[in-house]
Amino acid sequence: MNKEEKLDALDKARTSIAASLGNKRLAMLFDDGAFTEIDAFAGSAAGFAEVSAAHGTVDGIGVYAYAQNTDFSGGAMSKAQAAKIRKIYDLALKTGEPVVAIYDSVGGRLDEGAELLAAYGDVMRCSNQLSGVVPQISVVLGKCLGTQALIAVCADIVIMSEKAEMSIDTSGNDASADKAAKNGTAHIIAKDDEEALAKTRALISVLPQNNLSPACVAYDSIGAQGAVNENMSARDAAKAIADEDSLVELQAAFGNSAFTALATVNGTTVGLTALEGKELDCKSCAKAARFVRFCDSFSMPVITLVNAEKFACIKGAAKLSSAYAEATCAKVTVITGDAFGAVYIAAAGTGAAADMTYAWPDASVSALTPEAAAVIMLGDDFGGKLKGSKDPQKDKAAIIADYKSSELNAMKAAAAGYVDSIIDPAQTRDAVNGAIEMLCNKRVSTLPKKHCNSL
Repeated sequence: MNKEEKLDALDKARTSIAASLGNKRLAMLFDDGAFTEIDAFAGSAAGFAEVSAAHGTVDGIGVYAYAQNTDFSGGAMSKAQAAKIRKIYDLALKTGEPVVAIYDSVGGRLDEGAELLAAYGDVMRCSNQLSGVVPQISVVLGKCLGTQALIAVCADIVIMSEKAEMSIDTSGNDASADKAAKNGTAHIIAKDDEEALAKTRALISVLPQNNLSPACVAYDSIGAQGAVNENMSARDAAKAIADEDSLVELQAAFGNSAFTALATVNGTTVGLTALEGKELDCKSCAKAARFVRFCDSFSMPVITLVNAEKFACIKGAAKLSSAYAEATCAKVTVITGDAFGAVYIAAAGTGAAADMTYAWPDASVSALTPEAAAVIMLGDDFGGKLKGSKDPQKDKAAIIADYKSSELNAMKAAAAGYVDSIIDPAQTRDAVNGAIEMLCNKRVSTLPKKHCNSL
């Protein structure tokens, strides 16, 4: 083959690769559709490797990404594909930049046998070694079954399009995006490829580049999402204190007693959590615990709004308590309603090592539920007040409400040192922003250990 023939063959190869679905998806991810392809001509079996790999920018931030390419052997995993993906992870580790993995594959090259198993193992190992070092986002736009699903779910955030499928079951049972949203494996569901990649771009724009990036960013005053008032739920108040158009809710269909979202508050990226309800169930605790650990990995301040009475699940309570206690990022809590017993200790008090705890004027803090506290503390007087009552249930409720208002109020909690300040609900954003600025340079030395083992 002469020089002209070689150049012609090279041009045809470039054209084929550039026109592939994987490259088109990478172009949708990166600024102006521009990127530097990595190992573009790597071969697998009789054709090109089944994945496109590249580096580019997203909102000016350097990002590494790979997209399984169904145009080449259906995107099937192979040793060649694994080698390209490993290189992406190696480069991300060296440069401290986020990784986006786009999944769409028919499975694996079964004819490679043990080499296929090694390929999966290499990718999983690299991904887990990078966990907590740089943010990782999995974007599932087609089939992602078996071991590939296991690798995808290990990322910090999982985004799925409505048509995508993800399941550890290679037959594809229970693999729908709706199912993944409800069981908590998918954080965000998007309508199509374009929306999924747009949401990915939005996340990258607010996430730190790596675990050594500064936790706080100072900006000029930015408008709030909304105004906070005393009639708001903890969830709505959390949304309102975020900067306008900055909030990205995660796992909205999972663990309904917990709200988790990434946002900015006056330009600083934070994790917003709202714990709300008479009981916090296991799913809600697991959702909030994982989110707190994610934020702590990248030193993002955690802002928690609490209005909950008790835990419904001791295992979930232990997960949540451990996550808050071990986190060394800035932690600010606002008690908007009730914070009783273990809930206060786990998420708002000294057990959670909260740096600042605020309370709204009508908030209530107690070691026990108001009913139990009233019965124990009032003793015989409690029963005496009900003697001769024509409506014992109504009168009992009134006694408990009166005791809660007079003895378990925010002012007494503040006087005892369990709350740092009582704030007007309308001033919640200002208080939170002030605490973030104060804690911007927080440093905590921890004991020399690998990790806690309380989960």
